[in-house]
Amino acid sequence: MLTSMFPLLARRFVPMFCAPLLAMLAVALPVRADDANSLGRAIEDFSLPDIHGKTRRLADFADVRLVVVAFLGTECPLARLYAPRVQQLANEYAARGVSFVAIDANSQDSLTEMAAFARKNELRTPFLHDAQQRVADQFGAERNPLVFVLDRERVVRYQGRIDDQYGLGASSGYARPQVKRRDLASALDELLAGKQVSQPITLVTGCRIGRKPRAPAKGAITFNKNMAPLLQNRCVSCHRPGEIGPFALTDYDEVVGWAEMIREVVDQERMPPWSASAKFGHFSNDARLSAAEKQVIRDWIENGCPQGDPKHLPPPRTFADGWQIDKPDQVIRLPKPFKVPAEGTVPYQYFYIDPGWKEDRWIRAAEVRPGNRGVVHHILASIVPPTALFNPRADNAITHITSYVPGSIPHLYSPGVAIFVPARSRIVINVHYTPNGSEQEDQTALGVVFADPATVRKKANWDIAENRRFKIVPQARDQEFTATYEFRSDQLLLSMSPHMHLRGQSFRYEAHYADGSREILLDVPRYDFNWQLRYDLVEPKRMPAGARLVCYGRFDNSEENVANPDPSAQVTFGWETYEEMMTGFFTSVGVEDDVDPTAAKKSR
Repeated sequence: MLTSMFPLLARRFVPMFCAPLLAMLAVALPVRADDANSLGRAIEDFSLPDIHGKTRRLADFADVRLVVVAFLGTECPLARLYAPRVQQLANEYAARGVSFVAIDANSQDSLTEMAAFARKNELRTPFLHDAQQRVADQFGAERNPLVFVLDRERVVRYQGRIDDQYGLGASSGYARPQVKRRDLASALDELLAGKQVSQPITLVTGCRIGRKPRAPAKGAITFNKNMAPLLQNRCVSCHRPGEIGPFALTDYDEVVGWAEMIREVVDQERMPPWSASAKFGHFSNDARLSAAEKQVIRDWIENGCPQGDPKHLPPPRTFADGWQIDKPDQVIRLPKPFKVPAEGTVPYQYFYIDPGWKEDRWIRAAEVRPGNRGVVHHILASIVPPTALFNPRADNAITHITSYVPGSIPHLYSPGVAIFVPARSRIVINVHYTPNGSEQEDQTALGVVFADPATVRKKANWDIAENRRFKIVPQARDQEFTATYEFRSDQLLLSMSPHMHLRGQSFRYEAHYADGSREILLDVPRYDFNWQLRYDLVEPKRMPAGARLVCYGRFDNSEENVANPDPSAQVTFGWETYEEMMTGFFTSVGVEDDVDPTAAKKSR
C-alpha cells in the first residue's frame, strides 16, 4: 500500500516533554489563595545562610529606610531574566536608603548552584538560602521571581513583579520589546516620597517554589517504580544536562522540588506541549500524556512523593550523543559564532552559506541543531536554487529542508523518499534569537544525510498556503484571514506546520474537495508562538488534483494579548516578530509521479 511507505519520524522517537525557556513553566496568575496577600503584614526577624556560608539577618538592615526581598530560583527561566535587573535596581537605589536581599527558597537548589547563579547573573546583593521555606512561608511566597518591599517597621508595602517586560502567559511566555511599567521602581519612588503605593499588588507569574512534601510518604506508587520510568519516557529527552529543559528530571530530590510545578502544568495541559484539538486528525507525534500517566503523577505527589525501593529504579536512559538522525554525511555550520545580547529584541538573522554542492543531491534526513539552546527560539533551514537570489522579504523559489523549535523532531523521510537539491544550490539558515539575561554566543549547525539517487522513488515536497495581503487592525481580537493552496496532481499529505507571530490566536487547516465537501484536517484553537510544532499524520491524507488546502488564521491585536508588541499598530505581513505572518507549511509526496532514479545524471 502507498500509505505503508510513509511511517513518520515521530514513530521512532518518544514524544518530548520540553519547551523553550519561558514556555517551560507557563503560568499567568494574579495573587491567588495559594499566593497569600501579605500587604500590611509585619515581617519578623529571620536569619539565613548566604552563598558564602555567612549567616544574615533581616535585623542587619535596621538602619535603612526600605528593604526589598526578592525570591529567586536558580533554574526558573524568569528568575534568570530578572536576576540582573534586581542588581541594577539595587545599585540604582542604594544611595537613597534602600537595601536588597535575594532569597532562594527551593529545596532542590544548593548553595553551590546559587553561587554559580549569582556569578553568571552578576548578582552581588546578599543571596540567602531558605532551604526549609520558613521565610517563604512567613511572606506567603509561592513563586519566584516575586518581590516584597518592607518599610522601616518592616511591614509589607508592595508585593508582586519587578516590571512588565517578561512574563508567562496563559500557555506560554512573552517578552515585550521594552518595559512599559517599572512596578517595583514606582513603588520605591512613591514610598521614598512619603506616599502610599498606588498599585501595591501586581500580577505574579513564575515558577512554584520547590517545597519538600509536608505529608508523610505513603502508597504503592513510588518514584523508583513509577515516576522514574514515566519521566524517562516523556521528559528527560529535554530535561537533562545540556538540553533545552532548564532543569533535569533525572534525580529524585530534583523532581520532588519541582513536583507541584509538574502537577500544575500537567493538570492545565501546558505540558507536554501540544496545541492541536483532539477532535480532528490523528498524529503520530501526539505528545499528550494519557489519563493513566496523569493519574500516576497526581497520586505520587498527593501521597507525599515516596521514593520507593532502589531495586525498582530503572537504569538511566541513554541518548544519542549529538544528532538524532543517522551520522550526517555533511555538517554545515554558521560561518562564525553569533553574539546574542543580554536583553532586547534581536532581528531575524539570515546566514547565507555555500555548502559546496557541485552536483545534484537527494536529502533523506536533515536536522538543524542550535549551538546554544538557551537563546535560540526557532530555526528554518532552506535551499536557494542557483537560479534564485535570496531575499527574505520577497518571493523566491526556496525549498525548506528542516526546522527547529524546542520539542521538535528532525526530518527523516521513509526509504525511497527524499528532497531534491539542484547542483550549486546555497543554504539559508534563518535563526530567531531570544536574549535570556546574559550575553551569549551561538553557532547553529545543519546536518544532512544524502540518499543514493538510485534508491529514490518519491520526491518530498514542502509547500505553503500563505497570505501576504492581510491587514490586522488595532485593538481587536478574532480577526480572521485565509490562505489557499490548490493541488495540481494527486498528493499524499504527510504533515502540517502552522506559522504566525505574536498576535497569532488560532489556526485551522481544511481540505476543500471538488464536489463541494469540506474536512477539517488540523485545528489549533490556541496558537502559541513559542510552540511552532509540526503535526505528522498517522496515515498520509490523499489530496486529489483540484482539491484545495485552505488555512484559516485568527489574530489578536488587542490589549488582552500580553505578548502583543503594540496593540495600537495596524499590522501587515513581515518577517520580523513585531510584524505578522499567516503561513500554513505542509509536506507531501505525489501519488503517481515516481522519480526517475537517473534524473540527477540527466540534469548534469
